[in-house]
Amino acid sequence: MNSNVTRVVQMEQNSVRKSSILKRALLAVLATAFSLALCGLMIEGMARTVFDNGMDFDLEMWKYARDLKRVSAEPAIGHEHIPNSSGVFMGVPVGINSIGLRNREIGLFAAGTTRVMMLGDSLTFGWGVKEEDTPSRLLETVLNGGSQGAPKYEVINTGVGNYNTQMEVTYFMTKGIELKPDVVVLNYFINDAEPTPRRHEVGWGEYSQAYVVLASAVDKISRIFLGRADWKAYYRGLYEDDQPGWTEGQDAMRRLISFCREHGIKLVLVNYPELHEVKQYPFPEVTGAVEKIAESEGVPFLDLRPSVEDLVPETLWVSPSDAHPNRIANERFAAAIAGTLERSYPDLFAGAGSVAKVQP
Repeated sequence: MNSNVTRVVQMEQNSVRKSSILKRALLAVLATAFSLALCGLMIEGMARTVFDNGMDFDLEMWKYARDLKRVSAEPAIGHEHIPNSSGVFMGVPVGINSIGLRNREIGLFAAGTTRVMMLGDSLTFGWGVKEEDTPSRLLETVLNGGSQGAPKYEVINTGVGNYNTQMEVTYFMTKGIELKPDVVVLNYFINDAEPTPRRHEVGWGEYSQAYVVLASAVDKISRIFLGRADWKAYYRGLYEDDQPGWTEGQDAMRRLISFCREHGIKLVLVNYPELHEVKQYPFPEVTGAVEKIAESEGVPFLDLRPSVEDLVPETLWVSPSDAHPNRIANERFAAAIAGTLERSYPDLFAGAGSVAKVQP
């Protein structure tokens, strides 16, 4: 009887000890989780205050994607602007109209007006500049000779950040064509040979500003100290023979050319320079490859680098750390595009912009 009582007592004591150990372990886990959460909140708070001055390229692009973009119902387009959305990025207000374009509202028909459609990515979109300083709006001003009256020429900005050539061409063939442009300008940049990005609306990158700051820092450190390809090597790598992005980009250009011919739409292919080095340009082979496609298809081609090669590169950037073209660069680009349109299609653009002057 006494042995049975002893065993019962020992079992109860063991149970109490196990319960105590579990409680201590649970408290330790909860304390650790609380500390990590608090640390995470502090880091997130620092990322949103200390590191966010409204001019950091990576953070501003993240905000733009978060606030103004959505996944497109068309997989080949990838993502698109949210209609009637707006925000401030790189210190500049951005407004998206009812059909998802950074443009004033557009009617389906424009009687008595020659309609030019600009296809492109963040350069065409006008990243870091006001709407009136985008290539499209400046081109419209040039073509209309600075006139404040009823415009003879209308330029539509369909640029979306992070688009590549495949996405731009798909957008035009499925949606842009509905606006019935007379002329299409395909604006090409060196990173348009990247594969189509896929946005996933889950994960830390969708919500955490600290994650963006950390990922940006890791990327910079890996390029400086860990041997990851620098920007020149990265861009050249996009055009190697085994890279699908460039192959798909060429196919997309040719699809656009055929589509425009079938629909009686005039086309110009424009190459934008990478603005870090414009005098001794490091990528002439890329420009040449794009020009070769245009020449083989009989499409007018314009290389915009000569229009800015006399200027110091940093004077063309939207900020010291962001080499997207500013108003100075876009003015030069708009004038060069207007000249090419007039020379290539004089039946539509004869005398266009002959007295144009873009006001500073």
